[in-house]
Amino acid sequence: MLKKIKHQKKIITINKKSKFNFSIKKYFTAGIVLYGWEVKSIRQGKINISHSHIIIRSNEAYLFNCNIQPLKTSNFLNSSNESTRNRKLLLLRKEINFISYEIKKYRYTVVPISLFWKRSLCKINIGLAVGKSIYDKRQDKKNKILKKELSRISKRFRI
Repeated sequence: MLKKIKHQKKIITINKKSKFNFSIKKYFTAGIVLYGWEVKSIRQGKINISHSHIIIRSNEAYLFNCNIQPLKTSNFLNSSNESTRNRKLLLLRKEINFISYEIKKYRYTVVPISLFWKRSLCKINIGLAVGKSIYDKRQDKKNKILKKELSRISKRFRI
């Protein structure tokens, strides 16, 4: 009897600023079109998605301002244009249409949340998001502190 093996996601990087600055309404998973040297750099963890964003142009989604540092050992010519080039995201046509509709109607922002390996493919989690106000950020911080306090108190009184 053969067992089905679930392929685990190996997370490469997480954009922590996305959950702090935005309230995420819906999540999507997309593939990324990469060059060979970019894949090698990502395997070594030389990627930064904290300042990047996603734009839809002519019914195609692109990842802007994602910085992948080239390896020192590669034969790739180091140029700043190539390390921060626009990378095409692979989404279904239905998903792209839905995202573009939501952007136009509700003025949502599309932000990258995390980058991960699924089998040998590099994937990115993206989210439709609304920017948080300063009040919302403060409220989230207070809630986080309260949860920590409650967990400390409940630890002390466990029987």
